[in-house]
Amino acid sequence: RFQACVYFASVFQAMSCGIHYLASVFMAVTPNFVCGIPGNVSSVLFYNSSESSIEDTWTLWTSTENYIVVQLENGEIWELNQCSRSKREASLDLAYEYKGNKSIFSCSDGFLYDDTKWKSTVVTQWDLVCDREWLAKLIQPTFMLGVLIGAVIFGDIADRLGRQRVIWFTSAGQFVFGIAVAFTFDYYSFVIVRFLLAMVSSGYLVVAFVYVTEFVGIKARTWASMHVHAFFAMGIMVVALMGFLVRTWWVYQVFLSIATLPFVLCCWMLPETPFWLLSEKRYEDAQKVINIMARWNKVSTPCKVSELCSVQQDDLVSGRMVDRDTSSTKKHNILDLFCNWHIARRTITVWLIWFTGSLGYYVFSLSSVSLGGNEYLNLFLIGAVELPCYIIACIGMDKLGRRNTLIPFLILSALICVLIMFIPQDFNILIILANMAGKFSIGVAFGLIYLYTAELYPTIVRSLAVGSGSMMCRAGSVVAPFCVYLRSVWIFMPLLLVGIMALLSGILTIMLPETLGKPLTNT
Repeated sequence: RFQACVYFASVFQAMSCGIHYLASVFMAVTPNFVCGIPGNVSSVLFYNSSESSIEDTWTLWTSTENYIVVQLENGEIWELNQCSRSKREASLDLAYEYKGNKSIFSCSDGFLYDDTKWKSTVVTQWDLVCDREWLAKLIQPTFMLGVLIGAVIFGDIADRLGRQRVIWFTSAGQFVFGIAVAFTFDYYSFVIVRFLLAMVSSGYLVVAFVYVTEFVGIKARTWASMHVHAFFAMGIMVVALMGFLVRTWWVYQVFLSIATLPFVLCCWMLPETPFWLLSEKRYEDAQKVINIMARWNKVSTPCKVSELCSVQQDDLVSGRMVDRDTSSTKKHNILDLFCNWHIARRTITVWLIWFTGSLGYYVFSLSSVSLGGNEYLNLFLIGAVELPCYIIACIGMDKLGRRNTLIPFLILSALICVLIMFIPQDFNILIILANMAGKFSIGVAFGLIYLYTAELYPTIVRSLAVGSGSMMCRAGSVVAPFCVYLRSVWIFMPLLLVGIMALLSGILTIMLPETLGKPLTNT
């Protein structure tokens, strides 16, 4: 009972990590837009359609190459493009086509945006279009950079100061910075506060994994650690729902941040893990936590920390040689993952799987809103498809083995990427289903690699291996938004890159050993 309460309280907050990681898909939308106009409009022309206002033309807008012709009250006729406007010199009639002289001007009067779908986004708030478009494209990569740095910093702090304090700080930080993002006054303050939000979100996720693993018993550890990802996916589904209900970016951000307020109010009740307290030689504190666990779980036989420690002391005395070996373990560094060709090949393969898993995960998630159809439903389904994928991953890991589950799902995701390229663009439902299948298969690989990495390496470099793999994973998440932007070069470019990486990873995984049922190595 005690472990279940601690587990569900901890993973509930993992939803907020999913929320903040994907919030920008609707917050930083670029709607249709044209240059602002230097006066009052009397009539509007779009192709053969005459409208009373520019707002009426947005339903007809099909391409960035489109332009709108307007006549002002003073008789001037202007052509409004997305990043420039031109004044017709000698035109008296209002016609769409014009071959005469034009004077081209920049958009000094700002821009007019289509607000039929979104009342306001960060793009419309700070005019992040045309020559400032690159600033909009930096919003997600800078967030992911914060994720990378936060994972390193808070993972280290959690080992020094304890899991409990870091969970308190990062969950409170998520709420405070989440609300603060909504009230930033310019683009640069927005990016800085989002960067800090990314650091605490990532820090929470990393420490929550360790926290629940240290509390949950061995028999449930695989399922428990895997389903932290499932709550992250539920966060993505909340983003889709909130995006559908709220169409003003700062209100949307406030609601998303309030979603996990209950945890912030009760997280101070979570105890420190006995594992960490014992490692710090705080035996009395560890005994208190164990007594609370025993009381909650109605365990009658008392568990004395002093007895456990005396057994450990006996083991240490009888194994002086082992102790001498462990005293030198602190000198290990990242180069030990490349100590010989055999281990180096294993490390390169594992890093590639981490990178590919993260890249594929975020490419499928971020590009789901561009698939056509209802973008809110698309994102919701992309999140929902993860829930069964972790169940399949757990069953596959226990029944078939780690490697034998990983290989087919990596190769399957590569084949799905190729398949999507051959589906005609007007087959919306088929494209969405194929993307869900792609996210499902890459999700299985992504969820499985955490445990597989820990089992592939000996105790002395195990944390280092998982930590470095996690860094490659964060690198993949930084690259993913740029990969999605390559849609403007060729619509299938992101899928092609993910497909190549997944195929390469799948082939290299064949050379990895199977770890199911094997004892963990120590040297």
